[in-house]
Amino acid sequence: MLASDFDYKLPPELIASEPLADRAASRMMVVDRATQSITHHHFTDLKSFLREGDLLVLNDTRVVPARFFSNDGSKELLRLKAMSPTVWRCMVKPGKKLRVGNQIEIGDARGVVMDVFDNGDRLIEFNCEIDESRHGHLALPPYMKREDKESDKERYQTVFAKQEGSIAAPTAGLHFTPEILHDLPHVFITLHVGVGTFQPVKVERIEDHVMHSESYEVSEDAAGKIQSAKRIVAIGTTVARVLESVARRHGKVVAESGDTDIFIHPPHEFRAVDVLLTNFHLPKSTLLMLVSALAGKELMFRAYEEAICKNYRFYSYGDCMLLV
Repeated sequence: MLASDFDYKLPPELIASEPLADRAASRMMVVDRATQSITHHHFTDLKSFLREGDLLVLNDTRVVPARFFSNDGSKELLRLKAMSPTVWRCMVKPGKKLRVGNQIEIGDARGVVMDVFDNGDRLIEFNCEIDESRHGHLALPPYMKREDKESDKERYQTVFAKQEGSIAAPTAGLHFTPEILHDLPHVFITLHVGVGTFQPVKVERIEDHVMHSESYEVSEDAAGKIQSAKRIVAIGTTVARVLESVARRHGKVVAESGDTDIFIHPPHEFRAVDVLLTNFHLPKSTLLMLVSALAGKELMFRAYEEAICKNYRFYSYGDCMLLV
């Protein structure tokens, strides 16, 4: 299949750059795969679409401030992985100012570029730890076209976020309040969301796309409950990737931790996920390909066309879709 097969035009005004005042106030499109029907509801109606024996699986990763600027404002880092408290693998901007041997000062810390990877990432070693609470920023998606602010520290984070390590939020989980979650049977798994999740596929043949890798963990308790559930309701594509990756390896969801670079696109036989709650995704993204694999590309694009016609809010702070 071609990346261009997953392209669409979105009016810029439908991109949600700010969250709603109420987390749970989002609209929810329901796409029924069996009847090929599309209906319109609100997120607070979620419980009415669940059955006896359903289990929600959520990602309890916590977004960390991963974006840093030099003291003079001329250089920018996005920390991809902390090899140690003072040695980071980063994306940088501009690259010409951060070649091997070049320095960057952030607060009291002075960093030196030790290596440049084949894909352009830098390995930077600092002489001391950086005060992240003072100098770190949330790496909001570029399409929001704004800097992070104080309110994002709470809203660009799920209410159940616990395990620190994500660059970006698992956005389907942003709709939940403690009260809504309390009434639903659920378990948590962890996948730390990397920057690659939201990057568009740049090759024409999607089979040629090199998928990023992300670390995950499934506990014994979560695996046991998942195995005994009648239907698995994955809250977000990050959960779907973990469950499908583990089920593909073992034939079922078992307790384990590791890294996954699974790329789910049509055609794909889902072995663990029965129902998916997800937001609306970027054109030509691996996430749009994932939901197309579950619902079928034709039905998914019909749903996206209807969402645009009915002025749904798109992307991280936007409305959601339930694939049943």
